[in-house]
Amino acid sequence: MTTNRDPNPEDPTHIDPLKETYHEKIVENPLFLKSLEAKDTALLVIDMQYLDAAEGHGVFADAATSGVRPEEAEYYFRQLREKVIPNIVRLQKIFRSHRMEVIHTRIQSLTRDGRDRSAGHKRLGLLAAPGSKEAEFLPEIAPVGDELVVNKTSSGVFPTTNLYYVLKNMGINALFVVGVYTNECVSSTVRAGCDLGFHITLIEDCCTTVTPELQDSSIATLRDRYCRVIDTDRAVEEIDTYVSDLRKRQISTLVPEDRIYEGGHPGERKEA
Repeated sequence: MTTNRDPNPEDPTHIDPLKETYHEKIVENPLFLKSLEAKDTALLVIDMQYLDAAEGHGVFADAATSGVRPEEAEYYFRQLREKVIPNIVRLQKIFRSHRMEVIHTRIQSLTRDGRDRSAGHKRLGLLAAPGSKEAEFLPEIAPVGDELVVNKTSSGVFPTTNLYYVLKNMGINALFVVGVYTNECVSSTVRAGCDLGFHITLIEDCCTTVTPELQDSSIATLRDRYCRVIDTDRAVEEIDTYVSDLRKRQISTLVPEDRIYEGGHPGERKEA
């Protein structure tokens, strides 16, 4: 006797009983837009570096040992070229134009031989040493000015870095999250950020992974539970609508305007 294990979406026994509750508390939460108004929202760009986001480099330097099939690599890099990178560039420009924080994470060890890496990265052979090509950001979306750079040797950024402390110091309580891979570092960061109390928005066409199935399933798991999910057009529209010159608006803000950049253009970028 065989059993069909695939759930039928029309079968009421497979409907998430908490779907409406989570949708109301997450997606319809007014604090998402209030955080934009107060400029308490930062753009978090995850691992857009040569180690894992550039053809012929890092984990993709040798197709035979990458563990990713040619058709999967083709899909991944096509998504990066045609969708993810251009959309991240759009978001970076609008965040910068409103003098809102753009924060970058990357995989990078403290030591050249990587002896300080997490056990997981050692098992996987992931190493991006300081000053190496693998640790470099893709030039199209690299940090500018004094934008924060957070180095990590783990999947999610919160458990193994001081990012939570830094965000709280800067009065940031909401994040727009973009980067790679959706099912690994992005997902881990979204879940942990939600648990820590941040209002998380995942920009679905600013992240990708090696198969469309993994992409879709990862977003389906995160959507309306750990974050709200929108696309770049919606993100740009919200920023244009809810963020403007504070001197022209009569709203209360959680922190003063000068908490981001004090006087003029930012200088050298900082690593947290």
